[in-house]
Amino acid sequence: MGGADAGAGAFYDAALHKRETLMGKSGPSALIKNFRVFRIALFACIGGVLYGYNQGMFSGILAMPAFERHMGEYVTDSTKKGWLTAILELGAWIGTLLSGFIAEVLSRKYSVLVASAVFMLGVVIQATAITGVGHDAILAGRFITGMGVGSLAMIIPIYNSEVAPPEVRGALVATQQLAICFGIMISFWIDYGTNFIGGTSAETQSDAAWLTPICLQLAPAVILFVGMIFMPFSPRWLVHHGREEEARQVLSSLRGLSPDHELVELEFLEIKAQSLFEKRSVAELFPNLREQTAWNIFKLQFVSIKKLFQTRAMFKRVVVATVTMFFQQWSGINAVLYYAPSIFKQLGLDDTSTSLLATGVVGIVMFIATIPAVLWIDRVGRKPVLTVGAIGMATCHIIIAVIVAKNIDQWESHKAAGWAAVCMVWLFVIHFGYSWGPCAWIIVAEIWPLSTRPYGVALGASSNWMNNFIVGQVTPDMLEGITYGTYILFGILTYMGAAFVWFLVPETKRLTLEEMDIIFGSEGTAAADFERMAEINNEIGLSRILRAESSNTTGTPYETLPEKGNVSDHSERIQAV
Repeated sequence: MGGADAGAGAFYDAALHKRETLMGKSGPSALIKNFRVFRIALFACIGGVLYGYNQGMFSGILAMPAFERHMGEYVTDSTKKGWLTAILELGAWIGTLLSGFIAEVLSRKYSVLVASAVFMLGVVIQATAITGVGHDAILAGRFITGMGVGSLAMIIPIYNSEVAPPEVRGALVATQQLAICFGIMISFWIDYGTNFIGGTSAETQSDAAWLTPICLQLAPAVILFVGMIFMPFSPRWLVHHGREEEARQVLSSLRGLSPDHELVELEFLEIKAQSLFEKRSVAELFPNLREQTAWNIFKLQFVSIKKLFQTRAMFKRVVVATVTMFFQQWSGINAVLYYAPSIFKQLGLDDTSTSLLATGVVGIVMFIATIPAVLWIDRVGRKPVLTVGAIGMATCHIIIAVIVAKNIDQWESHKAAGWAAVCMVWLFVIHFGYSWGPCAWIIVAEIWPLSTRPYGVALGASSNWMNNFIVGQVTPDMLEGITYGTYILFGILTYMGAAFVWFLVPETKRLTLEEMDIIFGSEGTAAADFERMAEINNEIGLSRILRAESSNTTGTPYETLPEKGNVSDHSERIQAV
């Protein structure tokens, strides 16, 4: 294995060194050099803002007297209230399942347009609730909006990763996560502001108080739709669909270099190598689906996911991905995001304005707490961060449960206890922000071999949205029926999540794909992937470009590298192009 590691490492180190020589290393200076790409990615992250805004906006609306007056039992009945909230996640689950197919057939660019249009349609339908159709419009509109949100949440990161060069790709993925948290934060504060339209009492509050936050979503969605018309296609998608000359021109424009520049040529060949790798992997695994027809592309995602369940080694990966997402959602984070004002009222903050203000603080602390994970996750590792975060969240839940159990009928005379519970909610969100928010997605993305990664990540995302839906549905009933038992349940499950990560999830920081294979018991998968990639690199001339670089940087001429090997620590870069 050592020789294979040296061979793969030499090749990918050569590619990295060649790029650093031509463009420079990662960091803030790389963002400046790639400012055009950074601007495009920032613009596309409007999709992340929309995703986050929807996660947080509805919690404040549910607490508004005017909305309750309009929706009736769909706010007062806990089960119906759960449906009104969670149906967005059901739509997002369906949108996630369809997004891979749409993005491949229509292109990443046009699929963002489609998802934005679906999103806007859903918002318009929700706005019609004011005319008297009420809860039916909200239910239908949130389901359709959810389809748009789910698609955008999957497609935007793919688009950003494919237009960005490797030296800034990590920063742009982090920007997407921050955009989501920013959307959550501003949604809470918009709710707080609009709550005062017409007054805060049930008799005087205007319908504009809840209609404004819903309709405000249209503005960024329209901007995203119109702006994406002028954005470039993904170079990777162009290459994959045989439009190679157009891909060169897009790369040239994105990098601000001539089409025949050495850096453009290097990146183009890397993209072409990955495209050929994916096509040949499909041809080997699913020979009847090798033709790139729309129907074959649609079937491919399902038969590929089915294959993940057919070997013990891959099934272990399935368990890690899906169960990690199960524990992320059953930590109770979206119970807080969806029902924060209701939770704070249960903790003694009876005034709607005060509960919305406390909810606004949730958005701020979550946004700030996400930043350390972006900066230090690759140094500290995944397991320690996830374990400490889970223990912290679970402990907060148990403390809240104790406070509620002792004071549930006497908040008026024990206001300090109520505020102590509120502070525990804020601390819970901090623990989630630096740990399970970003790190769960990192685990889900890292554990798969190259040839199965897109389908494995889709499976993890599907688990996320389905559990998200269930939590959103049952939380109102739990808060009403078992009160402080809700926090005990979330606390126990989150402690179990800490144990699951510590004892059953491998540390994936800086592991090679072959080492990952050994951990999961599927030795040879990554080696076979690398052998196929090495053949392609030789075929298209990428090896020739890097041969001299490999000799200079490692002392190992590329001609002497073994045929089989594993992808080194730079495999994440090759996967993403």
